[in-house]
Amino acid sequence: MSAWYGASHIAIRRRRLQENTSPASSVATNRGRGPLTRWRWNLPQITSGSITFSMHTKSSYDVIIAGLGAMGSAAAFQLARRDVRVLGLDRYTPPHALGSSHGDTRIIREAYFEHPVYVPMVQRAFELWRELERISGIALLMQTGGLMIGRPESDLVAGARRSAEAHGLAHTLLSASDVRARFPAFHPERDMMAVWEPRAGVLFPEACISSALAQARAHGATLCFAEPVQNWIVDGDSVRVSTTRGEYRARQLIVTAGAWVGSLLPTLDLPFRIERQVLHWFEPSSDAETFAPERCPVHLWQFDGHRFFYGFPDLGSGVKAAFHHDGEVTTVEGVRREVALEEVEVMRAVLRRFLPLADGPWRASVVCVYTNTPDEHFWIDRHPHYEQVLIASPCSGHGFKFAPVIGEILADIVQDKRPRFDLQLFHRR
Repeated sequence: MSAWYGASHIAIRRRRLQENTSPASSVATNRGRGPLTRWRWNLPQITSGSITFSMHTKSSYDVIIAGLGAMGSAAAFQLARRDVRVLGLDRYTPPHALGSSHGDTRIIREAYFEHPVYVPMVQRAFELWRELERISGIALLMQTGGLMIGRPESDLVAGARRSAEAHGLAHTLLSASDVRARFPAFHPERDMMAVWEPRAGVLFPEACISSALAQARAHGATLCFAEPVQNWIVDGDSVRVSTTRGEYRARQLIVTAGAWVGSLLPTLDLPFRIERQVLHWFEPSSDAETFAPERCPVHLWQFDGHRFFYGFPDLGSGVKAAFHHDGEVTTVEGVRREVALEEVEVMRAVLRRFLPLADGPWRASVVCVYTNTPDEHFWIDRHPHYEQVLIASPCSGHGFKFAPVIGEILADIVQDKRPRFDLQLFHRR
């Protein structure tokens, strides 16, 4: 770990919080093991002036953003820094634990197995995350390197190799024995291999969102929390947006509501599917130092055909691991927020197989949701009937790392500037 990173985190001390099983915490009960706890970041505080709980005297804006999670907060910052009059609305107080952008950590990776078209976008995202770090004075990204592990013909390994080769990315191919020797925490099976990429790492999502919102506010954005959008209507060349506290008007509306996107676009037959996902934390059973960031990179595995899981080094709260997809299909209103012990044991069985030293006491389990498109690619496009409305953020469980570049793209689109990236894969389909 670099000295810079350690020094930066003096201002982001972690504190241990007692969790319960309310929807806001989404934490399972640690049966028979005493109180269940997990770690959270002390986030940069947004000043009280940035949070509005009543109707503004000013009700006309250039752009209204519905949803201030990862993509909405980034769009608010990018637009506000361009002197665009921005109103951001959220039904909760972000960052919160009811959507897709919580749980302490997210992976950022460059050799993108999903499609090579993502690589230039994630490279720009790296730049913008580092810029936000400099502006905010908060460390948001820890570089650990990353391993994509599976059989040579798997979507994960073959796709990561394809993107790395297409874009000339630094990477190394490792056999299963190479992985075991270099990274003792990992036990890939003999018919597996890995793609090692040095730039991959960890993002801290709550701090990322809080920092983006703070910078949006500093550049003049108006942010209204705990103010759900009830409906909107196109009125001539503008959009009128009604909330629980009043009505606002803007030239354009950006919908970045994540799992709530369907409720804001009820007349469209959108093909989005809400998927429940569970994040888990375990204490190492022994040799805890093997899970330190210097020895344990972020990792993504494909096994038993098309099953995926991913994990992180131990940053003080235990070894975090989760499955990628194959969760329950649900609705955002009906998602099951509690976690059954059986779900913990399914995750434990996979860790015992591939990361046996992570098979220690269970720390916590937290529910989040994916908003999936049928092909699992992003959705960034104008409303099919109203040019004033832009739909973004159904990112199928792999979008957080792209938040700042998607914010930049959305700002370009609403200002009628041509984005620098190929977005054909993300248009309405």
